Amino acid sequence: MAQNLRSNRQVSVCLPCRAVGSRPASAPALLFLSLLTSALPARADYAVNLQTPATGLANQVYDLHTLIVWICFVIFIIVLVPMGVALVRHRKSAGHEPAKFHHNTLVEWIWTIIPVLILVSMAWPATQLVVQMKDTSKEDLTIKITGRQWKWEYEYLGDGIRFISNSATSNEQIAGKQQKNEHYLLEVDKPLVVPTGRKVRIVLTAADVIHTWWVPALGVKQDAIPGFIRDAWFKVEQPGTYRGQCAELCGVGHAYMPVVVEAVPPQQFATWMQDQKTQLAAAEEASGKTYSLDELKARGEKVYAANCAACHQPTGMGISGAFPALSGSKIATGDKAGHMDIVLHGKPGTAMAAFGPQLSNLDLAAVITYERNSWNNKVGDAVQPSEIAARKK
Repeated sequence: MAQNLRSNRQVSVCLPCRAVGSRPASAPALLFLSLLTSALPARADYAVNLQTPATGLANQVYDLHTLIVWICFVIFIIVLVPMGVALVRHRKSAGHEPAKFHHNTLVEWIWTIIPVLILVSMAWPATQLVVQMKDTSKEDLTIKITGRQWKWEYEYLGDGIRFISNSATSNEQIAGKQQKNEHYLLEVDKPLVVPTGRKVRIVLTAADVIHTWWVPALGVKQDAIPGFIRDAWFKVEQPGTYRGQCAELCGVGHAYMPVVVEAVPPQQFATWMQDQKTQLAAAEEASGKTYSLDELKARGEKVYAANCAACHQPTGMGISGAFPALSGSKIATGDKAGHMDIVLHGKPGTAMAAFGPQLSNLDLAAVITYERNSWNNKVGDAVQPSEIAARKK
């Protein structure tokens, strides 16, 4: 039951939520869009409506959207049709003279009162829905979401589970060297897993710039703002995979910041939680060991691809004017302590994030070792997890 947004392979029509499996579009929308796109030489996709709702909130959003579209369509007909008839039948070339009057009090009252009533009829259900969307009380589970350039960090509050979710689309696909799959730019290495039938409260913030966590099928679109905490909630009724994206222009990696939510039955969710705790304990134990240079480089290559390659590029050559090259850089080939510090704490005023809070000691040691011994860098030393732990103190 995978719900997915369309990638940039679609016709570029500015619509909020195009999706496979979306509900049939309402008649006014279909009429308007058929006229809008009739002159296009090719049409890649006709899925133009909101995604199929997966939550009660999303259902209400869909129904309200449909109601307002119909109201707008009726207004369009009532206003534009008489106007068109008047323009054609009472044109000057047909011998008609303009009427000489200044105002009509009754008509002015009518065209003031009726729009006010229409606006109230639209605002009342919209306000009720917004109030319901903001009621995050009586939650069954709370998850903290932190937006980072360009990934999402998920933390299950009270359970000690925290991980980073990165885009899983390969650089070869992005560069057009491999065929794009069904979920191009909408796939991650670690999805957010939630139980079905449970109210999930999410609290959002950001570590750098404003991001927006957006999953249309769940009816959630909430800004993540540095220095602020915002919250929202959802309750998924059916198991499935639901896909979204960051909806805020958050930098050059904005297109590579997808959201994937996997909803599973409560029993399966409990098993997943236990597996995560077991993996965290194993990772903690692994961080206390000593590794060879080759072992660290092999692991570091994977960590680099997931966290660093978007900016510094898989070749280590960076992007001129934006992100410096690591191949041959003084940092990656110089003092080991300085290299660790910049990876751990980032560089203020730049897009270089602090990876100390994001990655395990083992992953940090591995990626630094990889950077010091790849491309044109042949330092020959290795950074151990114990050194990272000591540097953090």
